[in-house]
Amino acid sequence: MLADPSQTIQIDGAHGEGGGQILRTCLALSLRTGRPFQLSRVRHNREKPGLRPQHLVAVQSAAQLGAAVVEGAHVGSSELTFSPQLTTMSAGNYHFDIGTAGSAPLVLQTLLPALLAADGVSTLHITGGTYNPKAPPFDFVARSFVPALRLMGITLQVELLRPGFYPKGGGQLRATITPCARPGRLDLLTRGPMQQQRATVLSAKLPAHIATRELEVLRAALRWPASSFTVRELPDSYSPGNVVLIELQSERLTEVFSCVGERGVPAEDVARSCLQEAQTYLAAEVPVGEHLADQLLLPMALGEGGQFLTTQPSLHTLTQIDMLQRFLPVHIAVTQKSAATFLIAVSPVG
Repeated sequence: MLADPSQTIQIDGAHGEGGGQILRTCLALSLRTGRPFQLSRVRHNREKPGLRPQHLVAVQSAAQLGAAVVEGAHVGSSELTFSPQLTTMSAGNYHFDIGTAGSAPLVLQTLLPALLAADGVSTLHITGGTYNPKAPPFDFVARSFVPALRLMGITLQVELLRPGFYPKGGGQLRATITPCARPGRLDLLTRGPMQQQRATVLSAKLPAHIATRELEVLRAALRWPASSFTVRELPDSYSPGNVVLIELQSERLTEVFSCVGERGVPAEDVARSCLQEAQTYLAAEVPVGEHLADQLLLPMALGEGGQFLTTQPSLHTLTQIDMLQRFLPVHIAVTQKSAATFLIAVSPVG
């Protein structure tokens, strides 16, 4: 079915968080709805605005799925027009190589909504970064996002074939997606008792003292049993790297907080950054953390909606809400319930 040009949605890429999330959300929703969009000022609020290689791969992969007509798909482009020609995706075995350390989980995030409406089970093989600054790590996807999707009736299986860190990348993940065109309602208003807590440092081809220093910071602050703290070496990583993970498993769901080590940033600061996010979440006594809130909105908006309690919504989350309401017949309300607690309610319209 050809896209109707009169239905083209005009999007300002400088709106809200003004980064790559706007592009990825527009691509995902355009594929699902068949509505074309024109995006101006792409990633306007970033140090290097315009399409970067990892964003271009997201555009190209989405275009392949939807047989889209695309204008402006080149590195550095500040404007993009995307017109899908298919609204029913064909199931298949898809391979995409970002070619840099760009985030593989973010490409998965872009393509997942379309493949949930495909005509069969699909497999995605994505090569790129699996542990990137300012992007969800593989462990968040596998242990937090996937189980939360399961609560909505969505079956997504993910496997880390090889870890890859910035700046070399080379990581590989595989995702198997079972169709679920209309996810069920999700209500997460209580966290329930905490069942398991653990802190893990992943280390690849780096001196052992880096992970040791990070764990020392976490042990001193969290005071959990010694068995809750571990270091896991990644000998098969394509490139050196380091990430701190704090996993909090409650009765209803699991939250994973992370911070990826970067050149020039002391190990202690990496650990403290991760620790601060986890402690903010624990103090708020809400079920859904800041980053999971951002990820859950799209599948909820495509399905039967629902509501959840979370911490103060980030600019990312508020921008996501705006984009969803531009493409879909859905109303999303954010209500502050206390100083640190917010209710986000997603209601399909019609």
